[in-house]
Amino acid sequence: MSQSSPVIRATAAQLDDARHLLYEYFDVIGVVLRDDDDAIRAFLNDASSAMWIAYVDGAPAACVAMRPLAEVTNATECKRLYVADKYRRRGLAETLMQALETHALQVGYNAVYLDTKDDLHAAITLYGRLGYERCERYNDNPQATIFMRKFLR
Repeated sequence: MSQSSPVIRATAAQLDDARHLLYEYFDVIGVVLRDDDDAIRAFLNDASSAMWIAYVDGAPAACVAMRPLAEVTNATECKRLYVADKYRRRGLAETLMQALETHALQVGYNAVYLDTKDDLHAAITLYGRLGYERCERYNDNPQATIFMRKFLR
């Protein structure tokens, strides 16, 4: 990827990169309910969902995904924000979140929801800095302990 566009919206052509990042994320975070290859492929082919991958020197370094949130009107959900360890502290998470929020606004969403866990201190700090506020539980994710949302302009 060029320096001017390190983040792309992933398609099925980036399946290997998406799989690599997501499987690493599942292991690092200890995710119990994991997407398999078929689910990742279906997600990448679903026009109502989106995934962005950040590249550093051509290597997949970070990702974030967005899916419609059927339970909440005009809302979407941020999922799977992950930056590989050796690429942290470069602003990739913020860049990915900006891509997600910009896209969400463009397609008509009023809010972005997300869930996280108490022990993910850096993520919680990032979300707060980006304007996300704690809210009521909105899903049945058994591992989530914190629920947040941001209303978009």
